[in-house]
Amino acid sequence: MIAFFARHPTAGNLLMLFLAVLGLSALPGLQRETFPDFAAQQLQITVAYPGASAEDVEEAICQRLEDAIDGVSDVAEMQCEAREGVSISVVEMVEGGDIARFMDDVKSEVDAINSFPEETELPVIKELGRTSNVVAIAITGPMSTNDLKAFAEQSKNRLQRLPQVSQVEVNGFSDHQLRIEVPARALRQYGISMSDVANSVKRQGIDLPAGSLETADHDMLIRFTDLRRTPEELANLIVVSANSGAEIRLGDIATIQDRFELDEEKILFNGERAALLQVIKTKQQDTLRVMDAISHFIDSELRPTAPQGVAFHITQDRSSIVRDRLSLLLKNGGQGLILVFLVMWLFFQGRFAFWVAMGLPISFLGGLFFMSILGLTINMITMVALLIATGLLMDDAIVIAENIATKLRNGKGAMQAAIEGSSQVSPGVISSFLTTVSVFGPLAFLSGNMGKVLQFIPMVLLLVLAVSLIEAFLILPHHLAHSLKHHEQESSRFRQAFDARLIHFRDNTVGHLVDWAIHQRYWFVGIIIALFMLSIGMLVGGKLKFQSFPDIEGDIIEARILLPQGTPLSRTEMVVGQITDAIKVMDDHFSPMQPDNSRLVRNIQVRFNSNLDANETGPHLATITVDLLTAEARNGTLDDFINFWRETVGEIPDLVALNFKEPTIGPGGIPLELRLTGPDLNQLKQASTELQSWLGRYRGAFDLSDNLRPGKPELRLRLRDGALSLGLDASTIASQLRAAFYGTTASEIQVGAEAYEIDIRLAATDRTTLTDLEAFRITTANGDQVPLNTVAVIQNSRGFSRIQRVNGVRTVTIQGDLDTRLANAREIINHTRANFLPELLSRYPGIEVAVEGESKESAKTGQSMLRGFGIGLVGIFILLSFQFRSYVEPLVVMSIIPLALIGVIWGHLLMGLSLTMPGIIGFTSLAGIVVNDSILLVEFLKLRVKEGHHIIEAAKMASRDRFRAVLLTSITTIAGLVPLLLEKSMQAQVLIPLAVSIVFGLLTTTLLVLLLVPALFSILHDLGVSTTAKELAILEGEEA
Repeated sequence: MIAFFARHPTAGNLLMLFLAVLGLSALPGLQRETFPDFAAQQLQITVAYPGASAEDVEEAICQRLEDAIDGVSDVAEMQCEAREGVSISVVEMVEGGDIARFMDDVKSEVDAINSFPEETELPVIKELGRTSNVVAIAITGPMSTNDLKAFAEQSKNRLQRLPQVSQVEVNGFSDHQLRIEVPARALRQYGISMSDVANSVKRQGIDLPAGSLETADHDMLIRFTDLRRTPEELANLIVVSANSGAEIRLGDIATIQDRFELDEEKILFNGERAALLQVIKTKQQDTLRVMDAISHFIDSELRPTAPQGVAFHITQDRSSIVRDRLSLLLKNGGQGLILVFLVMWLFFQGRFAFWVAMGLPISFLGGLFFMSILGLTINMITMVALLIATGLLMDDAIVIAENIATKLRNGKGAMQAAIEGSSQVSPGVISSFLTTVSVFGPLAFLSGNMGKVLQFIPMVLLLVLAVSLIEAFLILPHHLAHSLKHHEQESSRFRQAFDARLIHFRDNTVGHLVDWAIHQRYWFVGIIIALFMLSIGMLVGGKLKFQSFPDIEGDIIEARILLPQGTPLSRTEMVVGQITDAIKVMDDHFSPMQPDNSRLVRNIQVRFNSNLDANETGPHLATITVDLLTAEARNGTLDDFINFWRETVGEIPDLVALNFKEPTIGPGGIPLELRLTGPDLNQLKQASTELQSWLGRYRGAFDLSDNLRPGKPELRLRLRDGALSLGLDASTIASQLRAAFYGTTASEIQVGAEAYEIDIRLAATDRTTLTDLEAFRITTANGDQVPLNTVAVIQNSRGFSRIQRVNGVRTVTIQGDLDTRLANAREIINHTRANFLPELLSRYPGIEVAVEGESKESAKTGQSMLRGFGIGLVGIFILLSFQFRSYVEPLVVMSIIPLALIGVIWGHLLMGLSLTMPGIIGFTSLAGIVVNDSILLVEFLKLRVKEGHHIIEAAKMASRDRFRAVLLTSITTIAGLVPLLLEKSMQAQVLIPLAVSIVFGLLTTTLLVLLLVPALFSILHDLGVSTTAKELAILEGEEA
């Protein structure tokens, strides 16, 4: 096959062209995003139970759902949150399950529940993680709230007609209503109840087909249309009539408003009332293409046709992060490619260097084609895998090219040298590829969220390396044979001088080190083992910290405000004002440090009735979102901005929680997250408070809170003795109270493209005091009215705003953030486990503790990584044992793998970084590189022994023989990653630990391959356990 492609005049070029066309055709279809997408594993079940307390929802909804989900297989965990008026459950599937079948099973079980209360709405089941936000468009202008909503809906419809946009949501408004408020005085005056008013509206608001009229000439449809769609039309509706013909119209006794249901559901953008269009993409859409289409549409269509004074503002732009990070990696990749080519040019003549380097784009293009087939995307992780591959791809080509160059120097012709040189090293190259597959293959099946992100590195590397193997054997020999024809002996003066200096360095510097290491092999091996133990001590002793995932700098920060349940909107607005004033102080402080006198803060958005940490709704919640200059354009870190903002805000007395954070959580999870489980909510709350107090003592820990908080004060009613004699029962009283104080929906109407509810409730002025409730009149069956406090007992109570259940057990989750410059999550969790949790559990014997968040994700991914790496090592041992025909010699080669930790650990310490999961992936990537170098060195050593050299001399000669190739493979890999290693951009910080592991690990292992492997092999010979020693013993025995 090699000879056929080398001699064929077009086959090699056609194959190269074919791979290039495949890659170029696949490139436009590859999606671009920040991190890889992975299959959804969670379903959300939402059941609304209007007006119910959290305890009611827990008993009536959560427990029934848990019983139903018990019958579903492949459930990893079920969480159910009981909140005021709604239950939200999240069911997580075990890894590797079929989400479609899982969805069907869950839906079948939930649909089969027939014991929910009558007031509950139908369950809504949806798959989480199918969509993601791209950007938000804030619309502001001098118009009423109703007009703003209508204009936003028009803009939404126009945006959704774009083929690149799949979904747009209008935020900042609650449901539209025609609200009818009836004073209690009118109800008493006319002897009617709220239910009577609601029934009148419902009966007289009709739009109903009534059949057809068939005449001799034609047919006509009959339709009764008396549907009221405006406040004016509703005002004319008759609610009370007398035998005398007198009529009382709804407008006479009630106020009717066209309004939105909730006053607190609003958004302020830079101080103005705004509508927010949230653009959402599916997992199959490209973030940057969606953003480009939206930007063009706003500039060319929306802005030119908007009314005067209406403005469109781009905010929460996730695409800028994707664009910046991918551009950064493209720049680093380009620089790496140039450096790799320069290194190749230094070691080979120009034609050699050019055709060896040409293997890179061809392998990349072929790899991109297979990436598209497997549904992979262009993101930070896959691009850094390509960056690592820049150096790895050169290994096979360098081995082949070097052997071809040796054949040429021995006087062979170009074609013969190409064929023989490639064929001779093919077993070794294929063996090296298989060892690489052994390392990377198991790592492509990592567990946990971090694992699902990091597993794409080995996947991409394997795809590209497989294509490079084809290029190295079938394309490269053809190009070298034809390009070097008639140029076999050409050598420039520079080339001769460089080769002479390299040989001098090999013989006089490296050679002397090799000689010393072999002669003092026991001392040398002891020194290396001591250095290894010292390095491990740095990690175990805490000098080198461990962090699951590096901090990721974004362009958005948030303040999430939580006040006590029942806090009025006016108080929340005062708190928001204090925090937004602090933003302006922060902006004034940091803006002078920004380039080109730019302002740090670009936009300030306030969204009331929203707090993702609280998982509640109400006027006591608000979230302030701040758009900053992009990470590439600004000076300073998010931690600096957030800490200054927090200090400027100061103390706010009645806050339950105020969390400052970046809204997106990386794959590593929440830094501090612990769960307390137990049956007693009061005990759980006490234990949670003590645990938060303990965690708050650690320097760098902040924004600690739990999700078990007091709810609104409750007034609980029960029937008085004797109420039944009046014809009143609990159901009658409860339904009348609900209609008056909660409201009742008489009907739903369609006005244009929007659905309206006709909501009827007691006038707001009659729902403000306890006296109003006590004096509320209950209408009996015969039309009499009695005060509520005469038929019902009213008691004060207070429950919890939300109750979380995990796998059927009540649970409190404590969460907190960390400044990683001051504290380490792993150390805090371990110290808390050892010094506080045993004492806490002894005080609360019914409570159990589980560690979640970053620590759990690290453990899950770390275990799967260790398992995969172990399988890889077993695979390498099997391959090497088969190749060397020995059980001991593979251990010599593999000993370099753990010793690479010396470079990895000291590299992180030197760069001032913590060890992270990407750094560990970088360490595992070293295994394939260093093993390949060691294999070829051992093969050369055995070859020298067969030529008759003593083992000591053979070891020295093998190290010198392989010096050029080992050095070249290491330098090309390092050169490809040096631009990333030296990158100062904030966006690169997540990937620099990976580069540090590979670069510093390679620097260490390059020396160890050249020095330690010959020394260890010599020790094996001393002990008589190497294959060469055994063969010599057999020969000596035969001679004797």
